[in-house]
Amino acid sequence: MDWDDLRVFLAVARSESLSGAGRRLKIDPATVGRRIARLEDAIDARLFAKTQHGYSLTEQGTRLLTHAIRTEAAIDGASEALSGPEGLTGQIRIGAPDGCANYLLPQVIARICDANPGLEVQIVALPRVFNLSKREADMAIAVSRPEAGRLTVQKLTDYHLHLAASRDYLAAHPPIQTPQDLKSHRLVGYIPDMIFDKELDYLTEIGASAPPLASNSVSVQLNFLRHGAGIGVVHDFALPAAPELARIIPDQIHLTRAFWLIRHADDGRVERLNRFATQLMLEVKKEMQRLEAFP
Repeated sequence: MDWDDLRVFLAVARSESLSGAGRRLKIDPATVGRRIARLEDAIDARLFAKTQHGYSLTEQGTRLLTHAIRTEAAIDGASEALSGPEGLTGQIRIGAPDGCANYLLPQVIARICDANPGLEVQIVALPRVFNLSKREADMAIAVSRPEAGRLTVQKLTDYHLHLAASRDYLAAHPPIQTPQDLKSHRLVGYIPDMIFDKELDYLTEIGASAPPLASNSVSVQLNFLRHGAGIGVVHDFALPAAPELARIIPDQIHLTRAFWLIRHADDGRVERLNRFATQLMLEVKKEMQRLEAFP
């Protein structure tokens, strides 16, 4: 079994299609199919089952996936060892919730790339948990610490949230002096059945009902508020991007959450990813302090 065959196997496992694997590897899907068939013949095992949703791993394929990922990490680690301690190069994909991806990561990643001109970084902003085993991303940021899987987890930083609304909205509506006053105001928040992590259920935590204006996107929620649609919970680090918003009863309602950096356990041997993670953690902490100091 050679590495080229395993590389094709990993591409199909991660994309769940021959065409997706072909795009990753820059070869045509028919060639991908032949390579998978050759690998299955060589090890006398069926690795994928074709379903209406694409190619899913069989039991044998799932067992091989773990070893293939370890082989990939070892090869990447060897390449890093030979390339020396110069600046970071190559492509790194990081998955993050859209609030973090929109209002925190761009300036952080820009500074890291300024210091490492050969580095390419892709930020995937999705309101869900990322599958690192399928290499949807090289690393991910999450709002809660995972309890299962072969993962390494590091706390990136704490962050804070408060109720906020536009100054125009507040001037045109009854004053808010206590949490009970919120009952006479329109709320903005997450779509209840699309909250993918309990840590995001802010309104339930503060005793509010389901919001009449809702989105699964933090950016959409923020724009609702910027345009005077109502009151919602806002990340303090997003407030500099929306100077028309003002915090509401911050001494009575305030929330604290954390961002966690999650990596596949086998990637601990890849020095390039280790160095990037270290720089990311340092820059995120500095940027969070700067943003949350916004009045």
